[in-house]
Amino acid sequence: MTESQRERSLSFGSEAAAYERGRPSYPPEAIDWLLPPDARDVLDLGAGTGKLTTRLVERGLDVVAVDPLAEMLELLSSALPDTPALLGTAEQIPLPDNSVDAVLVAQAWHWFDPEQAVAEVARVLRPGGRLGLVWNARDERMGWVKDLGRIIGHENAQFNDAVTVPEPFVDVEHHRVEWTSYLTPQALIDLVASRSYCITSPADVRTQTLDEVRELLTTHPALANSTGLALPYITVGMRATLGD
Repeated sequence: MTESQRERSLSFGSEAAAYERGRPSYPPEAIDWLLPPDARDVLDLGAGTGKLTTRLVERGLDVVAVDPLAEMLELLSSALPDTPALLGTAEQIPLPDNSVDAVLVAQAWHWFDPEQAVAEVARVLRPGGRLGLVWNARDERMGWVKDLGRIIGHENAQFNDAVTVPEPFVDVEHHRVEWTSYLTPQALIDLVASRSYCITSPADVRTQTLDEVRELLTTHPALANSTGLALPYITVGMRATLGD
């Protein structure tokens, strides 16, 4: 990881509240696909403010959340006070060997050192355990979402095809779900404000970006005078099983 990437990966703490307000959750179908059918103990690695953690806890699972940023975990713990929330990284997971049935990573694998992360995930998983990765990507086939991409950068729902999970993981599979997130205009601004490139941009660039999003909200025919937005997503998942 370059120094610039590291800076971006650790930048979210300063915008933790905007992250929680603006970022979407994950569709139930995608989460069901990631989880092994007999999972009980699950690690949400890179949990952030708990977007995925909440969905896992709702399923009655015993969940541990791990993230390197105290500001993110503070928000997670305020919403999920009974869920263990530990400071840690994918390269040094603060859990014992063979302690979980599944490790899920939402919107974060690209921030990890893959070689070290794979070794650590394999260490904490029980034999036959599952590693599940998931990302939300905006579906830019709609007019205003494509215009948003021109302002803040386009997203590619195929980018995770380049992600590989090496041995000892086997049976790698991929999955896609199309769904819609409903949010307020302010939540869209928060979503953009919580993106790492926006957080780490010079103040004038950040201000200009957010001003352009506000202008889009007030001038685009599909958005003007709207109190609620429908933002389409493609959620891409990847799962693999810990081999012998």
